[in-house]
Amino acid sequence: MFDYSLYRIGGIIVNNIPLAAAYKVAAFFSDVHYLFADKDRRVIGGNLKVIFPDKPDKEIFKIRRQVCRNFAKYLVDFFRMDKIDQRFIDKYVKLENLHYFDELLKQGKGVIVLSAHLGNWELGAAVMGYLGYPFWAVALEHKDPRVNDFFNRQRNSKNVQVIPFGRAARQCLRKLSENKLLGLVGDRDFSEKGITADFFGKPCLFPQGPAVLALKTGACIVPTLFIRQKDDTFVFKIEKPIQPVNGATVLSLTNAYKSVIEEYIRQYPEQWYMFRRFWIE
Repeated sequence: MFDYSLYRIGGIIVNNIPLAAAYKVAAFFSDVHYLFADKDRRVIGGNLKVIFPDKPDKEIFKIRRQVCRNFAKYLVDFFRMDKIDQRFIDKYVKLENLHYFDELLKQGKGVIVLSAHLGNWELGAAVMGYLGYPFWAVALEHKDPRVNDFFNRQRNSKNVQVIPFGRAARQCLRKLSENKLLGLVGDRDFSEKGITADFFGKPCLFPQGPAVLALKTGACIVPTLFIRQKDDTFVFKIEKPIQPVNGATVLSLTNAYKSVIEEYIRQYPEQWYMFRRFWIE
C-alpha cells in the first residue's frame, strides 16, 4: 500500500489537471509499477486463469495489465471525489433501476447495497450520497490512521458515513432499523469465518454478513455495481432485489448475489481488483 504522503501528492496532482490528463498520468505510473510488481502480476494472472481456463496466456496478460491501469483510474476518481456534482453525474453516469431503492425504502426495513471489488464501488457510494440517499458503508480501516482519515474525509464529503469493519454488526443492524442504505462489499471475506461457496467452479470463502443481516432484519439485498465504460463514463448497475423469503438460508442468499457478481466479473474481468489469491487452495 502507498503511504500517506503519496496519497496526498497523488490527490494534489490529479485535482489540478484535467480528468483525461489525470488518467494518462495514472496509466503511466501504473505501467511503471507493473514492471516491478512480480507478486501482483502472478496473483492477478492466477485468478484470471481460474475464471478463464481456456484463454491463452497472451490474452490473460493483456487483461492483467488492464486491471492495473483501471485500478490506477479508480484511485484518480477517488482522489477527485470532491468534484462529484449534478453536472458530473449528468455527463459521466448512467443510472439504471434507481427506483428499486426508492421502493424498498418505503418498506422501512433499510436496504443492503451489495457491491464487489469491481468497477468503482467508492464512486458509486459517493453518487448515492450526493443524490441524498441515507448511505452508510462498512469499510476496512487502514493501518496508518492518517490514510484512514484521508479516505473517510473523501467519503464524508459526499454524505457517505463509515462503519469500521470489526465493530460493525450492531451498527449495521441499527442503521437498517433506521431505514438506511447499508453498503457492503460481498466478494471478499475479511473475518476468516465466511461461508464456503462455489465460485467459477472452485470453492472460496464469502462473507456471511450480507445474508445474516437480511435474515435478521428482512432487508433486501440489492447487487449494485458501478462499471466503467470504454469512454471512461460509468453505468450504475442496480440489479433486482434479492428478498429473504421464507426458507431462505445464509447459503441460498449468498449464492443468489454471488451469481450476479460472478456474471459481472466474467463480463468485466479487467475491472476486478483482487490482488490476493482468492480461492481456497
